[in-house]
Formats: sequence, C-alpha cells, structure tokens
Amino acid sequence: MKTKVLMVCLGNICRSPLAEGVLKSKVNPDLVYVDSAGTAGYHVGNPPDPRSIKVAGTHGIDISKQRCRKFSATDFETFDMIYAMDRSNLSNIMALARNNDDTQKVKLLLDEVDLGITEVPDPYYGGPDGFEDVYQMVDEACEAIAKNLI
Repeated sequence: MKTKVLMVCLGNICRSPLAEGVLKSKVNPDLVYVDSAGTAGYHVGNPPDPRSIKVAGTHGIDISKQRCRKFSATDFETFDMIYAMDRSNLSNIMALARNNDDTQKVKLLLDEVDLGITEVPDPYYGGPDGFEDVYQMVDEACEAIAKNLI
C-alpha cells in the first residue's frame, strides 16, 4: 500500500508545489504518492507561480504541470501525512479536522528538521532569493521525510 503525503500552503502556488515536487524527486513513486493543496481557493486550476517553477527547474525538478487545488476535509481520508507550511495553514487545516485521527496526520513541515525556525515563509511578495531560500528549507525537510519513509 502506498503512503500518501499532502503538502499544504495558502494558495498552492509557491511553497506547497515546491514541496510536492521536491518530495516526489526523493521517493519511489510506486511506494509514495505526493500531492499539494492550498487552504484558500484563490488559484484553483492554475499552474504554480512562475518563480516556483523556475527555482524548481534550476534544481532539476519540473513542477510546471501541477495545478492548484483547495484543501478539503476529504483529504483527511485520502492522505496519511499532511504537512502545513506555516501556523496559519495548520490552523485552517485543523479547523476542518473531524476527529483525533485527522489531527494526528497534520504537522508543520519544518517540524521534520531543526533549522531554527518552524514556518516556511511565504515568498510570494518577495524577490527570487526568497524562492531559493524556500526551496532550500523544503529540500532539507523533504530529505528527512524521505528517509523516514524508507
């Protein structure tokens, strides 16, 4: 049976698509299914932000075919592990949890590593350096997740 992992940020255009792409690049797709979603529906159906696509591409990862979708309560049934990029996303996810089993699946992505911070910052309103910084944080966390899934 496949382990199913969901990455969640606000709009599903910057951080969570990067996290989806990075984790997919580190795991066996026959054993692990990875997806991403946003807690807000602002960009449903759109591709990731061009800056996320570009930074992923510079690291050999193509996320251009991903499409944004909104997180829903049914994701608790589908996914074994749900990673929020920041506390606001975590709170929005938890608000949809129906029981203790649901809440046990959810944690902050950076809880997987010790980077001295607990939240992946949203690079949307910053420059390209912010996207590279986010990539590096996400990469380190996804490396830890991938090792734990083996």
